[in-house]
Amino acid sequence: MEQYIVKGGNPLVGEVVISGAKNAALGILAAAIMADEPVLVSNLPDVNDVNVLLEAISQTGASVDRRDRHTARINGVGIRSCVVNNSYIKKMRASYYLLGAMLGKYHHAEVALPGGCNIGSRPIDQHLKGFSALGAVGRIQNGMIIVDAKRLAGARIYFDKVSVGATINVMLAACLAEGRTILENVAKEPHVVDVANLLNAMGANIKGAGTDVIRIDGVEKLHGADYSVIPDQIEAGTYMFAAAATKGDITVRNVIPKHLDCLTSKLREIGCEISEFDDAVRVVCKKRLRCTSVNTMPYPGFPTDMQPQMVVILSLAEGTSIVTESIFENRFRYVGELTRMGANVRVEGSNIAIINGIHQLSGAQVSVPDLRAGAALVLAALAADGITVLEDIEYIKRGYEDFVEKLSSLGGVIETVDSEKEISKFRLKAVSM
Repeated sequence: MEQYIVKGGNPLVGEVVISGAKNAALGILAAAIMADEPVLVSNLPDVNDVNVLLEAISQTGASVDRRDRHTARINGVGIRSCVVNNSYIKKMRASYYLLGAMLGKYHHAEVALPGGCNIGSRPIDQHLKGFSALGAVGRIQNGMIIVDAKRLAGARIYFDKVSVGATINVMLAACLAEGRTILENVAKEPHVVDVANLLNAMGANIKGAGTDVIRIDGVEKLHGADYSVIPDQIEAGTYMFAAAATKGDITVRNVIPKHLDCLTSKLREIGCEISEFDDAVRVVCKKRLRCTSVNTMPYPGFPTDMQPQMVVILSLAEGTSIVTESIFENRFRYVGELTRMGANVRVEGSNIAIINGIHQLSGAQVSVPDLRAGAALVLAALAADGITVLEDIEYIKRGYEDFVEKLSSLGGVIETVDSEKEISKFRLKAVSM
């Protein structure tokens, strides 16, 4: 079983190029099968979730041509099955986007109940509510989500809860429904806008993505397009926070600075120096940071996917910080692992963390509970005194491309190992560093 081993204590310094947004890419790839013409998608991140979804799309009969590591040409003309059910697809949350895509195109879809990270309840009731309003009947049977419709007709749909997944999924189906669909109380995240932009490039008629209300006038069919995925704001934020955690100086390139406003404002607030450019952001940390309070919120608020990384930074900040998680109830599952490294973090209830900052974390053996917590524990390891071994790193590989290589290029001492012999070899080498 592969593990990461990290020797902490080096400030991370340099430049890193950010990959395409995983969460946008997953919705975009699902949308691409809705046309019976080629859709060329570039700037795809080479991460496990994207590769698994491409394999699932291929198994439906759609043509998937991997032009290179970051580019795929997809043509949905050959789809022969609306059933998506394999052991890999069950492990990823965004597999449900194939429901909306196939329901819109074929009026039928069967997709295995999605998995993903165990960070709390993420029901699909809002997805099914939206599909039902369009005229579909949905049910869960034998571990599958099944949706059927004789016809799809536009409707006015108010989501009871802001949900990125439900917003994208219902938007996909509504593109090919008859008449106008109005979606209210929708998610406004950049990847929602990115999926809408691709659909419009394919001939859909979507207005208002990025606002509280999305209006969709159904079209008869979609056509091919060429499209490039936006940069990943969470990957960018992770490296920005790596600079803060290690008292480093990192410039993240290939980003949209506007998407990072909530992160840069918090970093400035706690004492980092931030410089913004057209497509880059530089974060410099020269001193011990200050405490603060953070409340996770839907975009444009502070993202839940950056909450664990923020807690790591604040565990090293001066004073007492409070972080409130308002999106997922199990998002603090990593706190026990962070306290193994010496952090003074107490969780009250299920959604409030009280962090008393300390001067130094120490290396330990820790286990990764989910994708973003895994990235946060790597940051903690890079900031810590001594050596940290991280288990269950397959979670991290779901969402970060070339994580070890990029951190190493910044001066981080980190390797992937898969045996006790390799761990011992690293420890001996680390002694002389």
